[in-house]
Amino acid sequence: MNILIVVDEPGDWALEIPEAKIVAARNYLTGSAFAIDQAALQTAGHADENAAPRIPDAMSTPGMSRSVKLFNLCKSYRYQSWGYYVSLLAEARGHKPLPTVGAIEDLHSQTLVRHLTEDLSSLIQRLLAPMPGNDFELGIYFGRDTGNRYQPLSRQLFGLLQAPLLSARFERRHDQWSLRSVRAIGASDVPPGHHEFATIAAREYFAGRMQWSRKQAPRFDLAILYDPGDPEPPSNARALEKFRKAAEDLGMRVEFIQRADINRLPQFDALFIRDTTFVNHYTFRFSRRALAEGLVVIDEPDSILKCNNKVYLAELLAQHGIPTPKTLLVHRDNIAEIVPELGLPCVLKQPDSSFSRGVIKVETEAELVPGVTELLAKSALIIAQEWLPTGFDWRVGILDRRVLFVAKYYFPSGHWQVVKRDAQRRKLSEGPTEAVPVEEAPKEVIRIALKSANLIGDGLYGVDVKQVDGRCYVIEVNDNPNVDAGNEDGVLKDALYREVMSVFLNRIEARKQSHAR
Repeated sequence: MNILIVVDEPGDWALEIPEAKIVAARNYLTGSAFAIDQAALQTAGHADENAAPRIPDAMSTPGMSRSVKLFNLCKSYRYQSWGYYVSLLAEARGHKPLPTVGAIEDLHSQTLVRHLTEDLSSLIQRLLAPMPGNDFELGIYFGRDTGNRYQPLSRQLFGLLQAPLLSARFERRHDQWSLRSVRAIGASDVPPGHHEFATIAAREYFAGRMQWSRKQAPRFDLAILYDPGDPEPPSNARALEKFRKAAEDLGMRVEFIQRADINRLPQFDALFIRDTTFVNHYTFRFSRRALAEGLVVIDEPDSILKCNNKVYLAELLAQHGIPTPKTLLVHRDNIAEIVPELGLPCVLKQPDSSFSRGVIKVETEAELVPGVTELLAKSALIIAQEWLPTGFDWRVGILDRRVLFVAKYYFPSGHWQVVKRDAQRRKLSEGPTEAVPVEEAPKEVIRIALKSANLIGDGLYGVDVKQVDGRCYVIEVNDNPNVDAGNEDGVLKDALYREVMSVFLNRIEARKQSHAR
């Protein structure tokens, strides 16, 4: 990976990084080293009007490839200023600027800045409460502050606003702190007393990107969205590292990103969501934003939308003749039909339930109305299904319309679900997972799982199937299925992670080729 640091004047940035090139903004914008080769474009136009413009292969700089990260440290990002055009033309040239033009526009709208940072209010109060006075300015250098005292806040603001150097001003009124303004600053604006720290922060930030300078440069950049604070993530820490290694073995650089990093998505070629997905949730916003930016995305928004609503799934599966447990769409006017239609016990499901949450087993008629009322308070429609007793559920993992893995999800002793929870929905225990070779799984389980997932799309899905007296029933199709080291990878081992990353690589390459036509 090649790194360009663009400043107003090279003397503004004294930091020496062997793998990075310091470039004056005027040279980047007007110099032949980084410009599209217009003569070659005109010549190529006679041969192929649809040909992509040619950028000099070596960028007139030894070792400079097209895989370029550009850090725009100009003093001003004002509309049509040098700094503005640096990010604008970097995007046109296929470089990956920080900040992007979109982030620059966000910075210019203080109303939007306050909107982007509204989720940080509690963090701001907690960190700034001990501060004396009523006014405070925080310098943020590549996501860090000089004392590291405000590191969580600095990282969040950097992730949201995506300018390498920021100055944020806070004000206290009526004993409450609020963000009054935030602006990007240039390299020449860093106070002399902060120079050494800014240098260290930059070095550490670049260090994660320099690992590729000692090996073959990555072809593409993959972001993996995860939540380090989630007690029940879809992939455990070992699995995430295996995904990283598999991607790097295929020539992709991986960066783990979090909720605050949504504005960084344009820097990547693909997004892999390894965070529990919901529709009214930041994971859905990430997916939509990534798709709009032209990234390869798993899970893409349509899959999240469809798989997260069991009302939709029930109707879809019924329309295509896929066997399911007896199912009833329940609303306030047909509660009396549940017992005659399904019998007892039966299972009530909140439409966006997941990980055994929002799912209730009703044993008696006395439990029925309270259970239904609880779920209908959140949704106009819920699902009621007949209860099919089994010792385990089949889980078929499907990616790119092909079976990725098969597993048996067993239930904890004496319980009817994979995860046993207390009254507050806290996890008490979980049944074991047994990976099964695909060829040893019942053919009917595989057949209806594939048919069901293919109705959604070509993403990554986990289809749950029950087998009762030789018959198979689809329970649901999940986007964002679990892939944990030691569980679902029990048969394929590391090959499972490589298979997933190969799909990303193939899709990125196909998208790049399509855009080049």
